[in-house]
Amino acid sequence: MRASKTLLLVAALAFRAGHAVAQISQPTPARAPYSADGFYNLANSYARAGKPGLAVLNYERAALLAPGDPDINANLAYVRAAAHVPVVPAGWFARLLLTTSPALAAWLGISGIVLVGSGLMAIRATSRFPWISRSAVALGVAQISLTACNALLLWPRMHEGVVLIDRTAVRAAPASMADTEFVLREAESVRMTGEYREFVLVRTIGGLSGWVARANIGAVVPRAERER
Repeated sequence: MRASKTLLLVAALAFRAGHAVAQISQPTPARAPYSADGFYNLANSYARAGKPGLAVLNYERAALLAPGDPDINANLAYVRAAAHVPVVPAGWFARLLLTTSPALAAWLGISGIVLVGSGLMAIRATSRFPWISRSAVALGVAQISLTACNALLLWPRMHEGVVLIDRTAVRAAPASMADTEFVLREAESVRMTGEYREFVLVRTIGGLSGWVARANIGAVVPRAERER
């Protein structure tokens, strides 16, 4: 009984994670639906116009919707290299998991919940063909685990931002008159950890933190989506 409750709890958590991830690609009546091709073409136009920050931002958005697309990933790597911004390479396991699109990961989690629930009910209801029920539970747990791992790896990217202006000042406090601690390159990726009025608290790949004017940072997942 305890194992059953644990599996169902894991299933519920994975469903919530998968649902949150899938929201990235779902249209709402308030806006036009997102498209990997649309973001990719927009990023190409910014790259040709010499705007690496906006190019990287839109390549990142395209990569969220089509993580396995070789053209998106190649162009993103090229623009980053040309802009001389630091990048932390992902391990092979993370790259493998992130090749699964958010929508597919969410559906795998949902079907995994169904398999686990059906398998547990069948085990309790009958003793015939127990290997089928146990196989269904095992497959369901595997699908739920994939969804949960995909969501955990993707979650930090939902708080990622891209610097849009070269030599963006990072200040010690959320005020335009505060001391400048350091500056950021255009197209550099940062993690957004807080906000206050028109400023965003960011953390760099190197671990430095400070406040940046909101207008100088583009969120990879738009603000309206992160507040859903």
